[in-house]
Amino acid sequence: MGLTAAVIGASGYAGGELLRLLAGHPELEVGAVAAGANAGRPLSELHPGLRTLHDRVLTSPSDSAIAASDIVFLALPHGESAAIAATLPESATVVDLGADFRLHDADAWARFYGGPHAGTWVYGLPELPGARAEVGSARRVANPGCYATAVTLALAPVLAAGQVEPRDIVVVAASGTSGAGRSAKPHLLGSEVMGDLSPYKVGGTHQHLAEITQSLARVSGSEVQMSFTPTLAPMPRGILATCTARLSGGATTASLSRALHDAYDDEPFVHVLAEGEWPHTGATAGSNSCHLQVVADVDADRAVVIAAIDNLGKGAAGQAVQNANLMLGLPETAGLSVDGVAP
Repeated sequence: MGLTAAVIGASGYAGGELLRLLAGHPELEVGAVAAGANAGRPLSELHPGLRTLHDRVLTSPSDSAIAASDIVFLALPHGESAAIAATLPESATVVDLGADFRLHDADAWARFYGGPHAGTWVYGLPELPGARAEVGSARRVANPGCYATAVTLALAPVLAAGQVEPRDIVVVAASGTSGAGRSAKPHLLGSEVMGDLSPYKVGGTHQHLAEITQSLARVSGSEVQMSFTPTLAPMPRGILATCTARLSGGATTASLSRALHDAYDDEPFVHVLAEGEWPHTGATAGSNSCHLQVVADVDADRAVVIAAIDNLGKGAAGQAVQNANLMLGLPETAGLSVDGVAP
């Protein structure tokens, strides 16, 4: 029998994607599958595509089998993980897909989320310098947000190499509607989203901004200032982040590309595309991959780095499994695909 994984918050999109990945994992078996308001419902009603788990019934987050699991995934709305985590044994290995433990700064938490700051866990973006070892030795890991994953992977290498200015960064990123969760909201109705592209939380109000600048400040060694505009795109999943920053130190397209290659050529899930190829969301759908490309816009004196991920894959559930593999001493790539699903 393999290691067991419990999922709390299994009724949501991220929880469902997590279960899909775990169902095909060679070393992890799906244990307790829990949800709050949906406890008692058959899993097949909420995730009919999960045929190997169709006979499961959602339990309560207080299910005693959760604490006995080898790893626990929390796939809950922001602000709800801390209370659940507090009920688990200190020895429990936990990955939180929510935001509760991502931020170091309590004031930043209060500004973007409100309420008391629950604390800080190891930040689970393995591709950042030194992060893989930290994740591998941790018992509690905070899984990054979807926008934060795409933007940080795009900009961290060129900032660390001193090829762009950390105080003049502009990001415009588009996300599929699953990034907003599964709760019924009028602006997410099909008739509202189809044929439409709309910005939201404009002007430095999106919660992932603090997370992004926190990570980029760590790799650059200085304060990061960023204008971040998220956009809702008429697609179910995927993120395309266009990140620009003022060039520094005589940077060119070749030197910017070299910085990305130096950082990621040995990474299993981050792929710097060949010259002339550009990331697009469809190519990463269903995968744990991040696709990157960069160019120096000489006329504007700016670097342009574009990243594409699946917001439910590398932006959520896939990355959570990647972190779990490291925490449990399993092959990092176990149960995860680098290949997207197309068309």
